[in-house]
Amino acid sequence: MSERLAQLDGTALPSTHHSLAWGVPPGESGTLHVLAVTGGITVGPREGRTILFGRNRPDVHVCVGENDRRISRHQGSLTHRDDQWWISTSGRLPLRLPGSRLLFSEDEPLPLAPGYTPLFVRGSSGREHLLEVHVGARDGGRQRTEHDAPTRPPHTWALSPSERLALIVLGQRYLLHEAYPNPLSWRQAAEHLNDLRPDEDWTHKKVEHLVVGVRTRLSRGGVAGLTREEVGEPVGNTLNHNLVRELMESTTLVPPDLGLLNHD
Repeated sequence: MSERLAQLDGTALPSTHHSLAWGVPPGESGTLHVLAVTGGITVGPREGRTILFGRNRPDVHVCVGENDRRISRHQGSLTHRDDQWWISTSGRLPLRLPGSRLLFSEDEPLPLAPGYTPLFVRGSSGREHLLEVHVGARDGGRQRTEHDAPTRPPHTWALSPSERLALIVLGQRYLLHEAYPNPLSWRQAAEHLNDLRPDEDWTHKKVEHLVVGVRTRLSRGGVAGLTREEVGEPVGNTLNHNLVRELMESTTLVPPDLGLLNHD
């Protein structure tokens, strides 16, 4: 990858780099950041510049799903033309964009909007491989500075390890950017948690207790829509829906957290 990177005049991002959902440093308008669990790159915009991603590490710029043979060796590409970055796929499996939009190899490339876009490709045994993309905004340094400012509200919420795991399981459909997500039920979440951590004796009551505690704490912290009194009856999944949305919008939970569920 280093030789390919040198040809692009880009910068490598290590596998330990934080999620691009948390922002990127200020830079030239149209700068592209691409990140997978194996690492990624940052490159500037240039007409005709193409970034390749897929399973075959020696032949791509960003490696995705290198241990999953359902992922194509050359899964797709990001190309800069007409002052925009365009995403296309050449793999057998489609790419899934936010809103559950599927992009197939027969489709025309799609333009990427400035800001953060998570891309998913489903591999073997239901594994979800994430490719994070961030395109630098076009309206000057002000917006980029806001993206990079660590003290900019909304702030992230403190969660214990058990709370974080339970909420990732409960809200996994949101983190996968499904079109019409719903939280798992208490019982579904407990079953999934017992599969992940069989020694911790998860029950639906334990999951409910942890999540209700987080809702109460965030409600006292000023987050609306987390109590029965606010939303009215019937409540259904509304309280947990509002909770997961707040955790995602504050970047307390981000798509790479799916790694805890053996999605990579």
